[in-house]
Amino acid sequence: MNAPTTEALAVLDRLGRARVLVVGDVMLDRFVYGTVDRISPEGPIGILRVRREMAVPGGAGNVVRNLAAWGVRATLVSVVGADAAGAELRQLLAREPALRVVMLRDRNRETTIKTRYIAGAQQLLR
Repeated sequence: MNAPTTEALAVLDRLGRARVLVVGDVMLDRFVYGTVDRISPEGPIGILRVRREMAVPGGAGNVVRNLAAWGVRATLVSVVGADAAGAELRQLLAREPALRVVMLRDRNRETTIKTRYIAGAQQLLR
C-alpha cells in the first residue's frame, strides 16, 4: 500500500471515535420515480406514470446520516415546522439508531420539502 492510502485508512479507522455536532437546515427529500410513455398534447412535457415514491432526510439530515454510516457519533440540532412534513422527517431520523437528534418544532415555519421527479435515470423536474 502506498503512503496516502495507508494514511486515509488510518483516518477512517479513527472516525469511529469521533463525535460531531451538526447544526443546520434539514429538509425532506422526496423522490418520485416513474416512466414517461408519452408526451402531453398541451406542450413538450413528458407525462410521468408514477411507479414508486421514497422520502429521506436531506440537507443537514443527510450529513448526519453519512457521518453515522462512517461510524461517527453524530448529533443533529435543527428546526422543522409543526406540519406533516416535519413529523415525517422526525420519524425518518428516529429510525437511525446511531444518531442523536434534537429537533425543535416551530409553528411559524413550514418544513422544507425538495421533490425530484425521475424517469429512468433522468431527473425531469425538481
